[in-house]
Amino acid sequence: MPTVSTVILTAPLLLLLLWATYPTMATNWLSLARLPRSRPLSGAAPCARLRGLTPGQVGVCRARGEVMESVRRAAEMVIEECQHQFRNRRWNCSTTPRGINVFGRVMNQGTREAAFVHALSSAALAMAVTRACTRGELEKCGCDRKVRGVSPEGFQWSGCSDNLSYGVAFSQTFVDEPERAKGLSAGRPLMNLHNNESGRKAILHNMQVECKCHGVSGSCELRTCWKVMPPFRRVGIVLKERFDGATEVRLTRIGSRTALLPRDPQVKPPAARDLLYLAPSPDFCHLDPENGIPGTAGRRCNGKVDHEDTSRPRRIGDSSSADQQEPLGWHQTAASWCAAGRGTERAGPRWCSGAPASSPGAARSAVSSARTRSPFTPAKSKRTEAPNQERKSPNRPSVRIKGITCQA
Repeated sequence: MPTVSTVILTAPLLLLLLWATYPTMATNWLSLARLPRSRPLSGAAPCARLRGLTPGQVGVCRARGEVMESVRRAAEMVIEECQHQFRNRRWNCSTTPRGINVFGRVMNQGTREAAFVHALSSAALAMAVTRACTRGELEKCGCDRKVRGVSPEGFQWSGCSDNLSYGVAFSQTFVDEPERAKGLSAGRPLMNLHNNESGRKAILHNMQVECKCHGVSGSCELRTCWKVMPPFRRVGIVLKERFDGATEVRLTRIGSRTALLPRDPQVKPPAARDLLYLAPSPDFCHLDPENGIPGTAGRRCNGKVDHEDTSRPRRIGDSSSADQQEPLGWHQTAASWCAAGRGTERAGPRWCSGAPASSPGAARSAVSSARTRSPFTPAKSKRTEAPNQERKSPNRPSVRIKGITCQA
């Protein structure tokens, strides 16, 4: 029977242990993508056995089990889209072969890669749950009926608008609450919360309108329209651009509160949609299995791909946005891109490999061999729906009317 003094002594140690494991817990729910589709994700017993969930997320699983299949779908979306967006980068979202930390310990650091994954994860979760609502897969939500009346453009709001507010609310509960539980006086929770919201804003700021024409012989005398989410591929592109222009910040005390401010005083304060990071990224060129970094050995380098840092945060006095910055050319990046991974420069394509490749065939053999040896594997998504596939109503051809996608 432990004494009171023992409890008093062990409680701080327990809190310290929880805080030490905190960084790995933030995105461990992505490991649900590894589970077979046949495995149930709802119910008290199955929820308790799901590795990678925080206690609060286990509670959500028990209380709202019908949503957990959407959570699994979101995890698959994140891995697939991340690997697509970074397929030509040194860090290409390689996944570890096992375990609950899908992208490895690189997610434990407050880098821009972690910022991107947090933003993409919160967006994917909001979109997956919203799609389930629209399709009638969830009992407690459905179409967004708040959009009604006549628009300023003269069309009638009707149909089944995507209920994004429900999806956003679930995303906030599932991925934000674990951050808030750690307190808002540390830099990493503040960084994660900001980037989570940035991911959701990428959906809100890219909502689309679909319409259906009514009238004799397709005269379109009346149009009824509804709001739909953008393709997830579009969200990935937006967040990738924000990744390139992410702002490095530091924790600053302002009176009685703390905030994240640019580390460089000449950089403008970040907007709500910008991505923030606390620590510089590793070079990702060399194999580092302990941190989940496979390196670039054996990978083919694309000379047309721009620099890892094509954009920079806007400085005070800049007249153009970060997206308008001139990307660095290949001649400025060859050393950091290929040579840092002991790659060999050749005429035409460049190969990142441990030894010079005498021919494209030899280089391809090196790539195949490296893939065989590598302990890291790209995730194979089981989703049948392409990430950039737009949802359309059956048997209604799509037409364009003044920039609005309409169903004839």
